[in-house]
Order: sequence, then structure tokens, then C-alpha cells
Amino acid sequence: KPRETVVKDEEEIRVTAAGSVSAYISRAAKLFNEMDKTFLTITATGNALTKAVTTAEVIKRRFKGLHQITKLVNQDIEDEYEPLEEGLDNVTETRSMACIEIK
Repeated sequence: KPRETVVKDEEEIRVTAAGSVSAYISRAAKLFNEMDKTFLTITATGNALTKAVTTAEVIKRRFKGLHQITKLVNQDIEDEYEPLEEGLDNVTETRSMACIEIK
């Protein structure tokens, strides 16, 4: 299935498993200091959950007076595979992935 295109907010930091925590902290500093934002949202899925929590804790320690609201949900992802040979049925696999949103 094609992915839905989701518009990213300016206050949102999407954490990936490959990204560095220091880059996310730098982005948060830019949001708070240069862009005068009062809040930000950190989102992550799957293997990046621990990195998102670490990022949130460092940001709370670095910028005093912040509070957090954490939302943890499971998202069902459906993969559909088409067969290489003729006459076979499509295979559909549904997996559940954990997602976190920290405001």
C-alpha cells in the first residue's frame, strides 16, 4: 500500500534509530532559543523509542521549567507482498509497532 504523506510540524522532532541524540538536542535548542517556541514534540517508532526518551530527558535537564506529556500507542502496519510467479495469491502480513509521542 502507498504511504500516507503526513505534514511535519515545525515543532516536531522525529527521532530515528540512526540519528544522533546531539543533533536532536541542537534542533531543540534552535526551536527554543532562535525560533521562540514554547513547546516541542518528539516522535519515534520501533527501535528509536529509547533514543527519544533519552533526548527528552536531556532536553528537560538543559532547558529548565519544562514538563512532559507522554503518549505511547501501538500502530498496526500492513505489508502486502506480490508473488514472483503467476497464479499465486498475494500475501498480507500485519505487524504491530510501538510509537511514542513526547510533548
